[in-house]
Amino acid sequence: MTIRITWARTVAAIVALIVAGLLFSWSGVFNVAASSGHWKITDWFLHWTMRNSVRTHAALTVPDDPKARDGVVSAAGLFKASCAACHGAPGVRPLPVMQAATPPAPDLSINAREWTDKQLFWILKHGVKFSGMPGWAAKDRDDEVRHMVAFVRLLPEMSPATYRALTEVPGPTDARIATCAGCHGADGRGRGQPDIPVLGGQSPAYLRAALEAYATGKRQSAVMSNAAATLTPAEMTRLADHFAAMPGIGKTKPAGSVEAARIDREGLPKVQLPACASCHAPGKPYPVLAGQRASYIAQRLRNWRGDETVVDARKSQSTMPVIARRIPEDMIDPLARYLAGR
Repeated sequence: MTIRITWARTVAAIVALIVAGLLFSWSGVFNVAASSGHWKITDWFLHWTMRNSVRTHAALTVPDDPKARDGVVSAAGLFKASCAACHGAPGVRPLPVMQAATPPAPDLSINAREWTDKQLFWILKHGVKFSGMPGWAAKDRDDEVRHMVAFVRLLPEMSPATYRALTEVPGPTDARIATCAGCHGADGRGRGQPDIPVLGGQSPAYLRAALEAYATGKRQSAVMSNAAATLTPAEMTRLADHFAAMPGIGKTKPAGSVEAARIDREGLPKVQLPACASCHAPGKPYPVLAGQRASYIAQRLRNWRGDETVVDARKSQSTMPVIARRIPEDMIDPLARYLAGR
């Protein structure tokens, strides 16, 4: 018997397959329970598809500098708070309830070896569908992703003692203060990390407002949003008062190049750049910059400037991103060093 294949029969067969698939889905026969697991071929196919996707998109979209060169304390703090429950950590087992997911989160002390830095950056920034791996929880914070890439890269060789040293500091007995001190230090000076600001000497009102902004998403930071999200208003006030009362910034006088001093005091009227001191001075509702860590100031300014290949109109038009883009690139480091002072 010969069956003739015609266009009409081909279309009818395709329609029949679609209808059969819809009826199967509608029936509820397919078991979506995580406890049922995947067939081996399904598990293989999903992972094969995921790896191919990561490889392709990482090669095409990830910058050539996907890993921070220093400063992993902030990433370690976020990992402890949000990632270790699923993935475990050096000396810390993952929670059994998280390992009951389908698929379970991998052990990064093993799994991290299978990915390049660019592939880790892409996974951390974008997450993976149908796996429980979320995308990065803050827009335009590639700087934070780079620090997490550096931290994850260290996990295969990291000892439990090193992990504890990165995430904990001796001293604070108050649980909330101890959590904050894990990154900011017991003295509020950021443990010498280039990406963590000095908090001591800031006004309590500013620190309180910053915590509220991070908690509500008005300020973008996966690290700080995670830390502030569960704080009550009373806890925000208590933490702001605690760290603001510590010695820190505001006691140091700016010092450095004449050009940087001019930007701080006068701005650059030709490019509509206002003076830094017009907002960032004691008594103003904005952070004091005199004595702040130079590496932190420079990093934040560069992050606000955004990708140089993207046209200005497509970038954020918020106050600080606009101001940062008006600062000449060759003046960012001198200005940061001037504000840090002596």
